[in-house]
Amino acid sequence: MRIVVVGAGKLGYSIAERLSQEEYDVIVVDNNASRLQNVQASLDVLAIEANGSSPITMNNDDIRGADVLIAVTATDEVNMVSCILAKKHGIKRTIARIRDMQFISEAKEYLKSNFDIDLMLNPELIMAMEINRILMVPAALNIEDFADGQVRLFETKIKKKSPLANIKMKDLDMPTTIMAAMIFRGQRMILPHGDDSFQPGDNAYFIGLTQDIDNFSKNLVERNNSKLNKVTIVGAGRMGRFVATMLDKQHVKVKIFDTKKERCRLVASMFKYHGKAIWADAADINKMLEEGINEADALICLTDDDKLNFLLALLGKHHGVKKTIIRQAKTDYKSILAELGVDISLSSRVLATNEVLAFVRGNSAVSLLQDARAEVTEVTIQDGCSVCNKKLMNAKLPKSCLVCAFVKDDVVEIPNGNTVLAAGGRAIIITEKQETTKVLKYFYN
Repeated sequence: MRIVVVGAGKLGYSIAERLSQEEYDVIVVDNNASRLQNVQASLDVLAIEANGSSPITMNNDDIRGADVLIAVTATDEVNMVSCILAKKHGIKRTIARIRDMQFISEAKEYLKSNFDIDLMLNPELIMAMEINRILMVPAALNIEDFADGQVRLFETKIKKKSPLANIKMKDLDMPTTIMAAMIFRGQRMILPHGDDSFQPGDNAYFIGLTQDIDNFSKNLVERNNSKLNKVTIVGAGRMGRFVATMLDKQHVKVKIFDTKKERCRLVASMFKYHGKAIWADAADINKMLEEGINEADALICLTDDDKLNFLLALLGKHHGVKKTIIRQAKTDYKSILAELGVDISLSSRVLATNEVLAFVRGNSAVSLLQDARAEVTEVTIQDGCSVCNKKLMNAKLPKSCLVCAFVKDDVVEIPNGNTVLAAGGRAIIITEKQETTKVLKYFYN
């Protein structure tokens, strides 16, 4: 499959890197020579220095007739024009990065039908929605939804007093609609069996019906921590505003800090209920304490400075904040951050890249877990593939793959050996990252 990425900025680089790792034929287009030099030096892709919104560029032999075009420059209008030209030059599917919320909220369907855009990508909104999902489940370190929201993956940290600790899987009293899908213990990934057990400090993953997962998760938190009341946000940029207004609409008491007065005025005008915008430097701990950071259920640090986000999260933890979430552009130190006291670190680029990969593969959802060591994928079982219409116990899938949910005709099943993998059904699978491409071949014709 030939894929064109227009824009070699940070997001474009991340997408090109991931697609090249998946062994797609990737072409990166940008008119910035230094960016392209970085791409050429680091990635196994073809780099073309050109204007991605020019018909001359689209007529290039390497670009014309490609399978997918992904336009992720910093300018919405350039991305839209690139998609229009792509379709006129035989490129079948297009993705455009659209950051202006007015386009997405007021003209989404118009853009899709008239500008030939198949998927609109807003990394800041994607991350804000992820943060909101995690906050709404108090025990969660991560939440991922599959099968149009019918199936939910839930990650939590096993504590010493957890009702799940030190009990063998076969002896756990768990709903039949929920599966203990995976354990990360230190650097080790475990697909659990009956004699395995959760140990304090484990990162445990459960998957099941969304409502049942939400009910199950409530048993893993103390009663006084079960409801989200107060949240402090640092950074009133696009992402901060998205998160703040989402929480405000759910009647959460939000305080958002920023050093820029205009940003504070903008987000203040968007609040409907209990939101408060504070023009101040969040590094001023006395000001933060004056505004009650020690009473916050969660502190969310969304500035453009990774180090500042990390330091503010540690300060928040020191003063009694229950949960800390930070924005991190670099994902290399995620496991170290968790050991140092940061509960959750997220990258908008990684989340956006997951959406792109799901679209390219033709899957509904893709999610990376534990520093990209494991991957969860929703895949449609194609007629004629090697597992089609076979019982799971006869499918001969690799040991590194776990089928943890199966959806057919809107009926969700937590599978067992007798589950038949019927054509057209959707399987949610967990694999070791390096095995994903090989495993997916079992589901494709």
